[in-house]
Amino acid sequence: MSGAQVLRVKLLRPGARIPVRATPGATGYDLVACLPAGPDAGAALEVGQAPVRVPTGIAIEAPDGWDVQIRPRSGLSVQGVMAVFGTIDSDFRGELLVTMYVLPYRGPHAVRHGDRIAQLVVSRIAEVSLEVAEELSATARDAGGHGSTGR
Repeated sequence: MSGAQVLRVKLLRPGARIPVRATPGATGYDLVACLPAGPDAGAALEVGQAPVRVPTGIAIEAPDGWDVQIRPRSGLSVQGVMAVFGTIDSDFRGELLVTMYVLPYRGPHAVRHGDRIAQLVVSRIAEVSLEVAEELSATARDAGGHGSTGR
């Protein structure tokens, strides 16, 4: 692909995998758990515990002007296993950790080495200027709050 931007990925330990798209039309690149103890290890996420930071075994270098985000996987979310949305700043070079937790209605969930746990989504940063305004333009929704556009 000519002119494509490059997201550099450093594999930090054995068993780490470069993120890949599951299908050609996928927006996100799958992040997998890379547990320090290797393929036979597992980290349990249990109801009532604080969120767990699951290591991926990779660090990245994003091109200038690009935004990299960690997003939940819908297949896990529907099961009540959540990954916290996060932004990876372009100057961060540490290991990517995915903060995960389970919803109260479900039992424990074990994350194992190699499990797909989240998605990495890359997009351009929109450069904007911010300015203080005395008034904002009116809209039909105006100051309606969260959920004000319907159910």
